[in-house]
Amino acid sequence: MEYYRAERMFLEYCEVVRGYSDRTIETYSLALDQFADCLREFYGSIVAIEEVEAEAVRYYPGYLHDAGLHNNSIRTKLAALKSFFKFCYRRNLISANPAAAVSAPKLEKKLPAFLQRREVDKLMQVFDANDAIGARNAALCELLYSSGLRVSEICALTPEQIDSYDRQVRIVGKGNKERIVPIGEQAMKAIGRYAALRPRLSAGIAAAPFFLSKSGRRLYPADLYRIVRKALAPLTESARKSPHVLRHSFATHLLDNGADIQAVSEMLGHSSLSTTQIYTHVSVERLKDIYKQAHPKS
Repeated sequence: MEYYRAERMFLEYCEVVRGYSDRTIETYSLALDQFADCLREFYGSIVAIEEVEAEAVRYYPGYLHDAGLHNNSIRTKLAALKSFFKFCYRRNLISANPAAAVSAPKLEKKLPAFLQRREVDKLMQVFDANDAIGARNAALCELLYSSGLRVSEICALTPEQIDSYDRQVRIVGKGNKERIVPIGEQAMKAIGRYAALRPRLSAGIAAAPFFLSKSGRRLYPADLYRIVRKALAPLTESARKSPHVLRHSFATHLLDNGADIQAVSEMLGHSSLSTTQIYTHVSVERLKDIYKQAHPKS
């Protein structure tokens, strides 16, 4: 069933059968419309309701977090989404509920998951750089970690946005805001290796997005999620193994090494410092752990 048709059925049920207030209906409607935008980013289009996977639902909180929402707002929207899928399941619109096992973020601000530096090093060694797909995956992960780009920004990246001379990338992010982000030396080398092999995927179409699938189409967030998850699975005990973890690692490691929070915020494309400050909490917690382990009277 078409997604928006299922949404209309659910909202009508909430209004007529459950008697929810206009404000609640509006809240549910906004949450479901935002999930539709999330589906468009994750899959490249709004798929039918029965084609929505649990991975897409798990992607939704990260999508909302990147949009600047805090945990309380994310919990509210995820609750609306879970109610929607429960309704669809009970009405036999779907054979399984993709939101059933997805948990909401805690009320307190949850510290973002990140990789240890040794885990990052291991990750970058798992790809076969002589193969077009391996070189692409290596370049993807190097760029995610080196520049902290959002998944949607990576997917939309074109060759023209990459400045190999000045080692930087020009990004048009949320709110149509443009920013320039540096690219590390290792990431630039990985991008160069992939660029040399990219014609095998692009069939000579220079105007296509920079990162391509085996068939020459653009990559979508769902593709990146699977690439990164597969690569990280044997390397880390972290429960989260998504592209967001590499973005979180980028910010955490910069702040660990004394980077200015304003500069990190600008590179991440955050609209305010308050969104970036969560990474300072990560760094403080790491310092506390180091202190406890190393200080004789801790």
